[in-house]
Amino acid sequence: MTPRRRLLKVLRGELPDCVPVAPDFSNMIPARLTGKPFWDLYLYNDPPIWEAYIECAKHFDIDSLMDGYFPLIFPEEQPEDCPKLERFIVKKTPEMIVTRQSHLEKGKRVWAPYVDVYYVADPPTTGVPAQKVGLPPVPEDFVPLEGVKPVDLGPEGLERVMQLMGEQGLVGVFVTSSTGGFNDAESIYRYYDNPDKHRRWAEERVQEAEKRFNRIMRMDVRPDFLCVGGSGTLVFQTLEMFRKISFPAVKRAIELANRAGIPTHLHSCGPERKLVEIMAGETDLTVIDPLECPPMGDCDLAELKRLYGDKIVLKGNLHTTSVMLNGSAEDVIAASKKAMEDAAEGGGFILSTGDQCGRDTPEENLHAMVETARTCGKY
Repeated sequence: MTPRRRLLKVLRGELPDCVPVAPDFSNMIPARLTGKPFWDLYLYNDPPIWEAYIECAKHFDIDSLMDGYFPLIFPEEQPEDCPKLERFIVKKTPEMIVTRQSHLEKGKRVWAPYVDVYYVADPPTTGVPAQKVGLPPVPEDFVPLEGVKPVDLGPEGLERVMQLMGEQGLVGVFVTSSTGGFNDAESIYRYYDNPDKHRRWAEERVQEAEKRFNRIMRMDVRPDFLCVGGSGTLVFQTLEMFRKISFPAVKRAIELANRAGIPTHLHSCGPERKLVEIMAGETDLTVIDPLECPPMGDCDLAELKRLYGDKIVLKGNLHTTSVMLNGSAEDVIAASKKAMEDAAEGGGFILSTGDQCGRDTPEENLHAMVETARTCGKY
């Protein structure tokens, strides 16, 4: 059975030939395997990180549930009155490339207050205040950013990515996010400083989710599933904030997708137990991950299986540092068997890791995880 067919069976509530296995290595491991500086992928699209991910998925022969790594953009989603932005390199060392955006306003160059930092061997850090990397408000030295390979981020680009994935798995794109735009201290302040705008914010998010869903449905080639999650949903939001602002759009997107027969996926690192409870009890969400155990999260896989395993597909949750990064292959095998004992019975389970395996995770550990699912995860 191919990875694609195996995953489709699980998402339909059927039993495949064995437990699917999909360790979360969306960024660092694929970039490392190319042997290139990380900025080649993240800055210059050589290759784009999502293409490197697909090659990595094939390398380890996982059952890939590619969760929104391709950033589908429709032309009508681009703001019409936005000034033409140019990107410049404002600092370059053997360890990093720092870029900054700028535009011309009445003949005068206006600089963004933030920079993006691209590292030689780590994923980038975006939206960093210029002074935090020792740069002045107005750059003294800068050169145009050149050599970025063009990529098609529209529907035809998605079709190409799905062809690249082939039978190795499924490709999903975002329709809305469970984070509600809360990703830093300033966004939280805005929430509490504007109590009268809460309802409008929530309504606008629902409307945008509906518009994006309809655009996706009009595509000639549609994604295999829709993504409604976001990193750290309950890190920058209280449960009350999530229910008021983020949940209405997430719930609506799941309703629309369910009517259309399209699976939905919610990824949220960090505390997630309450999200599983809400999604299993109040929506028809198909699959949720990464169900991180303490100290990164608050999930007990066996408990979640017992409480919600008949309502939602669970995907998780080997510890990415103590087991995957610092453990031996034997540790990975033991943890994989334990996870399958906790959650595989009756189906509805995908063996995975917590959020984002580290860059230096040993390859033998990833191979051990996949092999254990193939040999010990048969139904």
